[in-house]
Amino acid sequence: MEIIKKFRIKSFKHDKPIIKLEKLSLSFGKMKILDNINFSINEGQILGLLGPNGVGKSTIFNLITGLIKPDYGSVIINSTKVNEYPIYLRTTKFKIGYVPQHGGYFQDLTLLQNLTAIGEILVKDKTIRNEKIDSLITKFELGSLCDIKASYLSGGQKKRLVIALSLLGNPKILLLDEPFAALDVLTIKMLQKIIVNLQNEHNISIILCDHQARDLLNCVDNAIVLSNSKIIAHGTPSQLINDAKAKKAYFGESFRMG
Repeated sequence: MEIIKKFRIKSFKHDKPIIKLEKLSLSFGKMKILDNINFSINEGQILGLLGPNGVGKSTIFNLITGLIKPDYGSVIINSTKVNEYPIYLRTTKFKIGYVPQHGGYFQDLTLLQNLTAIGEILVKDKTIRNEKIDSLITKFELGSLCDIKASYLSGGQKKRLVIALSLLGNPKILLLDEPFAALDVLTIKMLQKIIVNLQNEHNISIILCDHQARDLLNCVDNAIVLSNSKIIAHGTPSQLINDAKAKKAYFGESFRMG
């Protein structure tokens, strides 16, 4: 198997968390979704979220972006508690990019029209905007698809478009919700390389969740396993797959990376 992540950031000489979640709890009615969640991600790290359906992975993204508020606890970005910040202020002030599992683009617009529409909102200078769009088209090998409506793109092409859209605002934080879902093996490998290159080339801090555990663990520095509303394991991929609690709650005894 080709090694996607040739190195992993296990620790920093000077930890500088870009996001911290402190004592986060959230319930929907009588259903506890998250219970006293605590973790941080340093600048330039890639963190993975793993766990069964309904365990709260996407909910964590919604708490970070401000789509929902916690019942208790704090969301801290760049040392600022942002619980009361609205969505637009969080994304612009703290430069957060978000790639949803589904959608994230205008179906009836062409690929180029999608990039132009979002670019006009995020990049006011026309020259800089056009340069940025051209650069992303080249980076993600989208040149032959510019005049095709987004609704006609393949799953992998749509995912590349949405990631390109999320990068128009030069984010420092990128949230990827199930980026590998329903994609073929070659497309997954391509996306893994894109994710790692975003870290290497732009020092973007990335959080991703996915049910494709092997694919996720191949491109992260650290990962978290959630179960029954709590974090039950946190560490490097090799630490997690050997963790007794993670095996029992999520991986199973037969899980292997190879």
